[in-house]
Amino acid sequence: MKLKVCGMKLNTAEVAQVRPDYLGFIFWKESPRFFDGEIPPLPKSMKKIGVFVDASPNEILEKIQQYDLQGVQLHGDESPEFCREIRNKVSLSLETTIKIIKVFSIKDNFNFNILKPYEPVCDYFLFDTKGELPGGNGYAFDWKVLENYPSTKPFFLSGGIGLEEVESIKEFTSRPEAKYCNAIDVNSRFEMEPGLKKTNTLRKFKELLNL
Repeated sequence: MKLKVCGMKLNTAEVAQVRPDYLGFIFWKESPRFFDGEIPPLPKSMKKIGVFVDASPNEILEKIQQYDLQGVQLHGDESPEFCREIRNKVSLSLETTIKIIKVFSIKDNFNFNILKPYEPVCDYFLFDTKGELPGGNGYAFDWKVLENYPSTKPFFLSGGIGLEEVESIKEFTSRPEAKYCNAIDVNSRFEMEPGLKKTNTLRKFKELLNL
């Protein structure tokens, strides 16, 4: 299982030393973690993911090119057709491919039939907690909902995950529904302030879970 650290802003180079598999950069201006700086050189094995909320295809394309992103995380009401359009635009305009992560927010239950149209046009799903903001709400949903996960599409587990959830994650990963869990996604519970990560705590988290 892999580790994604999202909401990068103020100490990207330090976080990169912890060696997560993915770093998430938020390009939604309403977020306190909105990123508009420079990304330091990173190992090629570390994938840069751009996080967008109902952005236009051209804006997404621009950020992919500007920051050499390897993936886009779509956190709004993007349709399957929109996901297909992004994939095609990247392929035609930049002559490369991009990984598409579509986010779905969960509270007490979830209708997994919603996922079906996205299966052919997304590489990953991401499940986080339904809250006031699209991400970064700081609390977890009930992972038992994922017992009904019907897909073989790999997914990211997100939403209020902190050091205190280590034992819960270990228990979750022993269950059948974790078979397709590609990565644990963390953000606000590892911060001193929005965008400033606690690297020592991240390192401890990574070590305890052997990520």
